[in-house]
Amino acid sequence: MATPHPDPDFTPAICGVITVSDTRTVDTDKSGQLIKVKLREAGHRLEAYRLVKDEPDQIAGLVKRLAPTVDVIICNGGTGIAPRDTTYDAIATLLVKEIPGFGEIFRHLSYAEIGSRAIASRATAGVYQSTLVFLLPGSSNGVALAMDTLILPELRHLIRQMKG
Repeated sequence: MATPHPDPDFTPAICGVITVSDTRTVDTDKSGQLIKVKLREAGHRLEAYRLVKDEPDQIAGLVKRLAPTVDVIICNGGTGIAPRDTTYDAIATLLVKEIPGFGEIFRHLSYAEIGSRAIASRATAGVYQSTLVFLLPGSSNGVALAMDTLILPELRHLIRQMKG
C-alpha cells in the first residue's frame, strides 16, 4: 500500500511502555516485552517501561508523569470489559484529541483474526498534552497486530502531525 504523504527522514520516537496488570511481572510480561522489542527494532528509543496495577488512579497518574518526557506512550492490558479492565476508563477522559480510526481499524483487523469477540475491545488512541497515547489489549497477538499493522507504520507521521 502506497504512503499518501511521504514523511521526511527518520527521527526516532521517544517511547514509554506501560503494562497494566494485576498479575504480570517483568518476567511474565510477554506483551510489554514484545512492544519494547518492536519499538527498538524499528529504531525508536525506549525511555520508560513500567508495570502498574489495574487501578484507574495509578494508571492515569503514570501517564501524566511520563507524558512530558516521551513522544508516545503505548499501554497494554485492561482494555476489555471485565470489572478490573479500567485502562480505557482511566485514560479516555485525559485525551484532548481522540484518534477514532485506530480503534475502529484495530477491531476490524481483530475481527478477521478472532471473530466476533473483537467487539469487547476498547482499544483506542489519542493525544494527551503533546504525547500520543495508544491503549492496546494485553494479549500478545493483539499487541503484535496493532504494532505491525497500525502503530509502527504511522508513528512518525502521527508525531509529525501532532507536533505541527
